[in-house]
Amino acid sequence: MKRVEETMNHEIAAMERQENWQMKVLLTGGVVGAVIGLLTSWLLVRTSREVRGGPPAITTGDAIKVGVTTIGLVRAIAALGDRP
Repeated sequence: MKRVEETMNHEIAAMERQENWQMKVLLTGGVVGAVIGLLTSWLLVRTSREVRGGPPAITTGDAIKVGVTTIGLVRAIAALGDRP
């Protein structure tokens, strides 16, 4: 009976470790994404203030280019999980 309990404890610990890495990846990704987003926004504001003296003039074409590039970056990051 004691052997069964030890086996169950090891299995439970393994399950908790598996969930733990997933939570670490999600939290790290969220923090890194927030920091990069804030840094990017700060750079946009700073550059716009220095060059235009006001808000940035972002065209629809510019927004589409950034969106397509962002989608490509997200796909590349997601593909990192495909490696064996």
